[in-house]
Amino acid sequence: MSGTPRRRWLRRGGAVAVLLAAAVALAGCSGDPGDPATPSTSPTPSATPTRPPRAEAAPRPQVGDCYRLSYEQALAPTSEVDPVRCRRGHTAVTYYVGTLDLVVDGHLLAVDAARVRSQAAQACPRRLAGYLGGTEEQLRLSMLRPVWFSPTLAQSDEGQDWFRCDVISPGDGQELHRLGVPPRRALATAAGRTAYGVCGTAEPGAAGFERVPCAARHRWRAVTTYQLTGKAYPGRAAVRAVADERCQAVGKERADDPLTYRWGFDYPTEAQWRSGVRYGLCWVPD
Repeated sequence: MSGTPRRRWLRRGGAVAVLLAAAVALAGCSGDPGDPATPSTSPTPSATPTRPPRAEAAPRPQVGDCYRLSYEQALAPTSEVDPVRCRRGHTAVTYYVGTLDLVVDGHLLAVDAARVRSQAAQACPRRLAGYLGGTEEQLRLSMLRPVWFSPTLAQSDEGQDWFRCDVISPGDGQELHRLGVPPRRALATAAGRTAYGVCGTAEPGAAGFERVPCAARHRWRAVTTYQLTGKAYPGRAAVRAVADERCQAVGKERADDPLTYRWGFDYPTEAQWRSGVRYGLCWVPD
């Protein structure tokens, strides 16, 4: 009889389940600038009064715009980065532009009010799977995640009331992967799922492990998800036990030899559980 099944547990607690957008916190309001100084002398009768130049209002974002955002810029609540040509290297693509409702219960709210911010926070994640052309399962098995932006306070004062949803591909470190394959409908094709699938450079949990798109060189692949239930966090040991059982079955099913196989798993931390993440990933060698 050949070797017995060998377990390979993932030591990184659910890192793939982290949504960058959940960490976004809007900046506080700044103070109003003071009034411009009044001239100490009156203009001569022949002088013609002129208006100070006004900055041109920023255009409303457009679906399909591409941006070269850094990791820090992607986490910011607002963005004044200009779009770039999509044929050039870029890290974000706008997939939806909506309009904020700034009047709630008859009161005009600031653009950075919590009830205003929540509109984009609900709309952008909900619309991402449809834009990518995949199922919720395929989205979870991809590197693609949503972020969103609203106008600055100055732009809001000019009457701008949009919010913008972008899709990005975050890495394990503080960087964003470039979006080579156009993300629109990408998850509806095998090529797109490979380009943005979740893979690892080494055995999950081992030294040198890094989460990368499956189009890059890799050795392990996330192949399916498992769902957790309950209202309260069951605890690390209980979550690991469920993940081990579910993912072992997946590893055995996909192995060439049912007596010798390996598997790994992600599971959500308690903090991620409180934010609504109730699933993990099963990994196998690739």
